[in-house]
Amino acid sequence: MKQYLLSVHHESPEEVANVSDEDMQRMFAQVDAFNTEVRQAGVWVFAGGLEDIDSATVVDGRGAQAVITDGPFSETKEYLGGFWVIKAADLDEALEWARKGSAACEGRVEVRPFQGEAE
Repeated sequence: MKQYLLSVHHESPEEVANVSDEDMQRMFAQVDAFNTEVRQAGVWVFAGGLEDIDSATVVDGRGAQAVITDGPFSETKEYLGGFWVIKAADLDEALEWARKGSAACEGRVEVRPFQGEAE
């Protein structure tokens, strides 16, 4: 089975900061239920939520000395908030899991296959 990355994208740090505690707790419960479903289906590989984008550090090792910079790599409206790595028979199955994950976290989920793995 091919592995897919299902990544959760947020519009902005403000979007997350403005979610009420009640709404956040509901989304946590929904995501927990989704995670349980993914595990029970046997397609779970790994998942995780990420700290706020302000906690990012960028390392550029292309030169003789690495340059380390606080903050996100680029200024952008959207950022990665978390992800799942799943095993799926094909893209259609991965998209169905992404639909369920999107509903659970109440946000958009991007689906991308890993390189070098046959369908």
